Amino acid sequence: MSIKEKLDKLISENIYEISEKKPDPIIIAKKYNDEYIALIAALFAYGNVTAIMNFLNSIDLENLNSNNTYYRFQTKKDVEEFLKTIKIMKKEFSLNELFLKGYKKESNVIDGLREIIQTIYKINPYTSKGYQFLIGKIPPYKTKGISPYKRWNMFLRWMVRNSLPDLGLWEGVNKKDLIIPLDTHTHKVSLNLGLLKRKTYDLQAAIELTENLKKFDKNDPLKYDFALYRIGQFKMNL
Repeated sequence: MSIKEKLDKLISENIYEISEKKPDPIIIAKKYNDEYIALIAALFAYGNVTAIMNFLNSIDLENLNSNNTYYRFQTKKDVEEFLKTIKIMKKEFSLNELFLKGYKKESNVIDGLREIIQTIYKINPYTSKGYQFLIGKIPPYKTKGISPYKRWNMFLRWMVRNSLPDLGLWEGVNKKDLIIPLDTHTHKVSLNLGLLKRKTYDLQAAIELTENLKKFDKNDPLKYDFALYRIGQFKMNL
């Protein structure tokens, strides 16, 4: 059985199942069905999944209040300032429209992300190490040796794809242009499966893996993302 056939089999066996036993931050995004709350859920989605869910459930997402809570690398002040920034942006901007300003130039999702991240930093002059870790740097015009923007690309997957497990809240973005949200587990799994040759964990590796997944489905390569993620998460064998 080929790698494609094995991944397709996993998808057909409900690899997308999300539950208390198989939690995922997308549960929060689905609960509110709101692009800004989905962004909050995605950007705080690092570390242990139970800790992520506990944190997200501890803050007031409807009113964007921090409840004096911190999370890992983010101090209470970092969380408070981030939610304050999001509250301002939500009144002034559609994230979808902001993204399209950059994306439409060359159908490049990183150009779209650059528009959103630049706006976040313009809205609020606050800065700290934890705050910058949460949001990430404004994407440079290169792909090698830089962050794969895993959490941002996961957010885009949630927003653009309109089939399980994603929300499909956005318009005007082609899912074939998405880049896989590459984390260290998916990177290792993909190397082991021969889907990736680049050993450096960076944006270039994420693009290379996405291009290889396009050989399986040129119109929706990220439908395989959740399967690869689950393989790494649960140490499954193919």
